Amino acid sequence: MKKLLITGSNGFIGSYFIRQYKDKYSFKTFSFLKDDFKSLHVKGVDVVLHLSALVHQMAGASKEEYERVNVTQTLELANRAKESGVKQFVFMSTIKVCGEESDEAYTESSTCKPQDDYGKSKLKAEIELRRLEDENFKVSILRTPIVYGCGVKANIRSLVKLVNSISLLPFDGIHNARSFVYVGNLCHLVDQIIEQKKSGIFLASDDEPLSTTDLIKLIAKALGKKVYLIKIPFFKELLKLFKPSFYKRLYENLEVDNTQTKKILNLQNPYTTQEGIMHMIKGEKFDTQ
Repeated sequence: MKKLLITGSNGFIGSYFIRQYKDKYSFKTFSFLKDDFKSLHVKGVDVVLHLSALVHQMAGASKEEYERVNVTQTLELANRAKESGVKQFVFMSTIKVCGEESDEAYTESSTCKPQDDYGKSKLKAEIELRRLEDENFKVSILRTPIVYGCGVKANIRSLVKLVNSISLLPFDGIHNARSFVYVGNLCHLVDQIIEQKKSGIFLASDDEPLSTTDLIKLIAKALGKKVYLIKIPFFKELLKLFKPSFYKRLYENLEVDNTQTKKILNLQNPYTTQEGIMHMIKGEKFDTQ
């Protein structure tokens, strides 16, 4: 049984991974917020799964804080792991290292042009990590779009609350394409990267992108709620003018094409998007024995 060190184990990705694979791996956890890094020992650890990060903050965070958490702490951990004989370092990155909304789908080989300090810090960490890689220390980088699942916060949680509380919404006829990844599909990808000892850059995504309209319909179906979608004259234009960030998320494209990742790993997602959204609303059942 491989021994894994996980950072960010209390987050919804980390907690899901531990519950799902508790019979396959032996887990050790570490928190940069609560634990003393000087006392961290990783001797005997086979793989480090680094989920801990300062994610995109709507209220804003300083460039220096993103650098400290996402770059400095990551490299300190990676160097400690390499020096201690850890064989593989799995780093949870973001599709935002490639850029923001785009009419072209991002792939594993897309040119990276991050637009904000969060994306820039993650890309810098990726670059520095790959410099540490050698035949005895594999570096595996996962870039994800929005991850959803039971316990998710931020934008998806807000959208679920909106759909659950309001039956008439002005989001009919939106034909954009945005990729998401269910936490169960993401954790399956992580498991396969570890099991197959693969290094490199990998993209996570559900099989098909969704429009905002279709996403709302799927959430409403999972909630068992009747929702009426309508078009309001000039709503789109007003949103673009006064709330450009909301406009981009609702109307523009951000698509991930992870064909190459699936080919390399011979991977199939275990969950459809419909199943993922249902599990997000209802909760997924785990074997507690």
